Amino acid sequence: MRTIAIALAAILAAATPAAADYLVKEVGSFHIGGHTETLNGLPSKEIVFSPGAPPIKVDPNGEFEVEQMYVQFVKQAAPKSKLPLLLWHGGGLSGVTWETKPDGKPGWQQFFLNAGYDVYVSDAVERGRASWARYPEIFKSEPFFRPKKEAWELFRIGPAYEVGGKREAFEGEQFPIEAFDQFAKQGIPRWATNDAATQKAYDALVQKVCPCIIIVHSQGGNFGFTAALNAPDKVKALIAVEPSGAPDPAKADAARLKGVPHLIVWGDFIDKVPVWSKLVVNPTKWGQAVASAGGKVDTFELPKMGIKGNTHMLMMDSNSDDVAKLVNDWIGKQGLEN
Repeated sequence: MRTIAIALAAILAAATPAAADYLVKEVGSFHIGGHTETLNGLPSKEIVFSPGAPPIKVDPNGEFEVEQMYVQFVKQAAPKSKLPLLLWHGGGLSGVTWETKPDGKPGWQQFFLNAGYDVYVSDAVERGRASWARYPEIFKSEPFFRPKKEAWELFRIGPAYEVGGKREAFEGEQFPIEAFDQFAKQGIPRWATNDAATQKAYDALVQKVCPCIIIVHSQGGNFGFTAALNAPDKVKALIAVEPSGAPDPAKADAARLKGVPHLIVWGDFIDKVPVWSKLVVNPTKWGQAVASAGGKVDTFELPKMGIKGNTHMLMMDSNSDDVAKLVNDWIGKQGLEN
């Protein structure tokens, strides 16, 4: 029996190497940003909260906390990096982007914990555990929802998606398409009118937990670039993974970021989805503006580096750890100090 127990322990240890890579000191969370909003004049109504319960009068008027952001953190007992790593998600998604991948394998949160960072994963204003607010009284427009066809095609998993029918993937793409439906469960309603509140919450997060390194994805790109502009002393490096937007060099002072190294990462199939040829323009212009102002800006175009098949969701692709290693190696070369 003892021999079996020892053998089983050895098998489990081999199967879960990450468990021995670091010691967790604290797992926690907090909300940040937001403000109190007061509503008046809305009609009350009776609602049955639970089957079998009596109706209860609900008054929607009063004070509410709105436009806050949710942040989860994992702190290590002995992190290898002096700087925490912040992971910011894209549009219609939440911090789940960085957690366990849709195919059940570890994501970038786990990778960078293994690499020795304290890691902060956030749900931006209106997403996930950050919560909604009433509209149009507080949020000024209704939410919109991403259908699976849009996710398949816009995220460059494949060129065509037929509702209830065939899904055509790009040849050689790296996304685990058998887990696409699982990925689609992560979709969250989003608004197009909350950018100012979201930026304010991200800026508050930077002030609370940084100096730090920030990794942003897609819609998060603009928030990350602007957060660095607003606090260049706090943001020690910014990695923009397929950013979908960036500040206008004619309106923002790129010279403020000459001390903040930037890395911009692009995946594959960009030339096969016309909108992406347009989306890369502004982040590229912004990177050039920062570089022209004396800043350090590196760009990883993965196909040109011999890394083929990555989709827009490259942190979920089958080779996601390989890409994360490239990012981590780049961070290591920046000579970052707290």
